[in-house]
Amino acid sequence: MSREVVGTSILSRERIIATPGFNRWLVPPAALAIHLCIGMAYGFSVFWLPLSRAIGLNQPKSCGELSLWAALFTTTCDWRVSDLTWIYTLFFVFLGSAAAIWGGWIERVGPRKAGVMAAVCWCGGITIAALGVFVHQLWLMWLGAGVIGGIGLGLGYLSPVSTLIRWFPDHRGMATGMAIMGFGGGAMIGAPLADRLMRAFKTDESIGVWQTFLVLAAIYGVFMLAGAFGYRIPPYGWRPEGWNPPPGRKTMITAGHVHLRNAHRTPQFWLIWAVLCFNVSAGIGVIGMASPMLQEIFGGRLIGQPGLRFTQLDASQKTTIATIAAGFTGLLSLFNIAGRFFWASLSDRIGRKATYHTFFLLGIALYALAPTAAHVGSQALFVACFALILSMYGGGFATIPAYLADIFGTQFVGAIHGRLLTAWSTAGIIGPVVVTYIREFQIHAGIPREQVYDFTMYLLAGMLGLGFVANGLVKPLPEKWFMSEQELAVLQATMRPADSVETDPIRIGRGGLDARSALVWVAVGIPILWGVWMTLQQAAALFQ
Repeated sequence: MSREVVGTSILSRERIIATPGFNRWLVPPAALAIHLCIGMAYGFSVFWLPLSRAIGLNQPKSCGELSLWAALFTTTCDWRVSDLTWIYTLFFVFLGSAAAIWGGWIERVGPRKAGVMAAVCWCGGITIAALGVFVHQLWLMWLGAGVIGGIGLGLGYLSPVSTLIRWFPDHRGMATGMAIMGFGGGAMIGAPLADRLMRAFKTDESIGVWQTFLVLAAIYGVFMLAGAFGYRIPPYGWRPEGWNPPPGRKTMITAGHVHLRNAHRTPQFWLIWAVLCFNVSAGIGVIGMASPMLQEIFGGRLIGQPGLRFTQLDASQKTTIATIAAGFTGLLSLFNIAGRFFWASLSDRIGRKATYHTFFLLGIALYALAPTAAHVGSQALFVACFALILSMYGGGFATIPAYLADIFGTQFVGAIHGRLLTAWSTAGIIGPVVVTYIREFQIHAGIPREQVYDFTMYLLAGMLGLGFVANGLVKPLPEKWFMSEQELAVLQATMRPADSVETDPIRIGRGGLDARSALVWVAVGIPILWGVWMTLQQAAALFQ
C-alpha cells in the first residue's frame, strides 16, 4: 500500500497485505522457519533418558512404586520415562485442540499475529519446562511444554496454511508441502542439536537439560519471530500472472467457498477426516515402535549373526543393534520429510484424490509384504517397505490442506484444516495403542519376537483399506453449500482495511529466486542440510 494503515497494530492483518514488488517465494521460507522450530516436538524423546536421572545423574534415583500423582510433585525422586512421555501425548492433544478452537481466529487476524502467538507459547512453554527441570517439578513441565507448548504447536502449524494456498493457487500441494515438511524435519535438526547442548552443559551436578531448554527457546524464538514477520498475504482477488483456475467439476477443484460454520455439516468433511485418520493411524503406530520392531524382528542378523534371536543377545549386542535401529528411525524420519514435499507436489499433477488412492493401495501392498520380508530375512526389503510407508505418512499431512481447498474453497481453508486436525489427535491414540497392545498380547501368548508384528501389519493394511473406501466416496460438493457471491463480497469487505488503496495486482507476487529470496532460503536451508547430514551419518549403520 502506498500509505500507512492508521491505527492498526504491527501484527494486524491489514499491515501485511503485499504491495507491488513483493516476491511470493519469500513466504515459504517464513513458514519453514516456524515449522522447523515446532517440529522439535517429534524429537523430545531425546530428553526422556537424561530426565529420568535428573537427581541420580548416573543412575535413576527410584522411590519404589510412585504413583503418577506423586510423580507430578516429588522433588526427591527421579521421574520414570512413562511419566515424561505424557508430555508427548499432551503435545498432540493440544495441537489438535488449539487448531480446532482457534482456526477461525487465525483466519481473521492473519498469519503474523498467529505466528507471534505460536512463538510466545512454544518458546514460553519450553522456558517454563526449564524451570520445571530446575526445581524438579513435573507438573510444571507438563504445563509448560505439554499444554502451553502444545497450544503453540497448533497455532504455528496452522498459521501458514491458507496463506500459502492463496499465494500458490497454481501449486497448492507443492506450497503446503514445502511448509509442512518443516514440521517433519524439526526433530532431524533439533534432536542432534539438543544432544550436543546437553553434553556441553552436563556437569557433575547437572544433566544439562534445563540449560538446553533455555538455549533452544532462545534460538526458536528468533527463528519463529523472523518467520512470523516475514509473512505477507495477497490482496483479495490476486492470482498469479497468466494463471486461470481450472474447470471445477472436471478436476474436483471448486471455484466456490464454503463457510466455516457449514463445512463440518457436509459428508465430505467427515470422509476426508476418515481419510486422514486412517492414513495417520497406520503410520504413527510404526513411528512409535520403529526401533524395537527392527531389533526384535531381525535380532542377530543386524550384527552378522543370523542364528541369534533378539532374546538370545547379550547386553553389549543389544546396545549395538539399538544403535543400528536408531539409524533406521532416522532414515524413516528423512523419508517422512521428503514425502511431504514429493507427494504433495505430485498431487498438483495427478489430483488429490488419486494421490490418496495411491497412498492406500501402495500402503496396503507394502504392509502385506513387510512380514514376508521379515521371514526371509531381507533387511533391505523391510527397510524399503517402511521408508515408502513413512513417505506416504508425511505426504498425507502435506496434501490434506490442498485437498480441503479443492473441495471447500480457500476462504476458510485454514480454519477447516484446524478442525480436521482432530483426526490427527484421534490417530495419535489409535495407532500406538493398536501396535503396542497387540505386540504385548502376542508376546504373552508365546509368539516368537520376530513374528509378533505380523498380525499388526495386516491390521494396519486393513485400516488403509477403510481409508481407501472413504476416499473413494469423496465427491464434489453440491452448489447449496457454497456462499453466494453477495455473501462472499460482504465477508471479504469486512476483512479488507477500510483505508487501503488499490494496488496493481500484476506487480505483486512476481519474481523467482532473486537475491533477497535466495538469501532467505539459504537461512532455512543450512539447518535443513545439517540435519540431513546428521541423519544420513546415523542411518549409515544400517548398511555397514
